[in-house]
Amino acid sequence: MLLVLDSSIGTSVAVVDLERGVIAERGEADTMRHAEVVGALIRDVLAEAGVTVDELSGVVAGMGPGPFTGLRIGIAAARVFALGAGKPLVPMVSHDAIAADWYEAGGTGELLVVTDARRRERYYSTYSDADTRVQGPALAKPDDLPEAANRVDATSVSASALGMVAERRYAAGLPFPADEPLYLRSPDVTLSAGPKRVTA
Repeated sequence: MLLVLDSSIGTSVAVVDLERGVIAERGEADTMRHAEVVGALIRDVLAEAGVTVDELSGVVAGMGPGPFTGLRIGIAAARVFALGAGKPLVPMVSHDAIAADWYEAGGTGELLVVTDARRRERYYSTYSDADTRVQGPALAKPDDLPEAANRVDATSVSASALGMVAERRYAAGLPFPADEPLYLRSPDVTLSAGPKRVTA
């Protein structure tokens, strides 16, 4: 049984289990309120699921791609919760949840998943099926995105879908992605190079 957090677009939190499926899920679409809502969403999904921390097997963190500030809030919350609960952290690529939802809804063939990266850029990943990411995640201008037979421009990531992808990967003995946030570009803020000279 897994607690799942993703903040690559909005904020989504879920509790899932391989056999029972999605037990509870809550979300907030606002992309500017990750820090304000993530704690309450964790509390609420655990209460709705009727699950204690001891019953969890691990904590899934959506590693993006996503904008720096929002993404790091969800990852930090997942890491701190996992550390406090004494549970392993399971990193997952957020685009994999979008692809899984599309294929489970009956989609077939090659798929291009696209999400907003701001600054007039897009994050993208391509898939040949629900379990095979062919390319990405990567960053591109809208006109430079690769061609694909099918395309999904996603405005949300479902934590429950991400959790079920993690459950299936574990059951199949497949490796998990690296425990590295997928920011795909440097943050807007840079460290100071030191005090500036003042001239008359």
